[in-house]
Amino acid sequence: MNTLELREQIQEYVEQLSPEKLLVAVDFLAYLATREDDATQELLEIVGFKENFDHARENVTQGKVIAVDQLKRKY
Repeated sequence: MNTLELREQIQEYVEQLSPEKLLVAVDFLAYLATREDDATQELLEIVGFKENFDHARENVTQGKVIAVDQLKRKY
């Protein structure tokens, strides 16, 4: 996936987020922007992170997710 496709994919996800999740996303993006190199490297050094992340992204694409409010009610 090239940079343009990645940005488009991010925009699609952003459009689906609730206001609460947007706050989390903006905090995470701010963190990445300020520590981009360190944070990226740190994540990529976690054994299996990329594979797990790709799997999670596929689950989201297929709608195989549980809403946070459902988890909160359950636990």
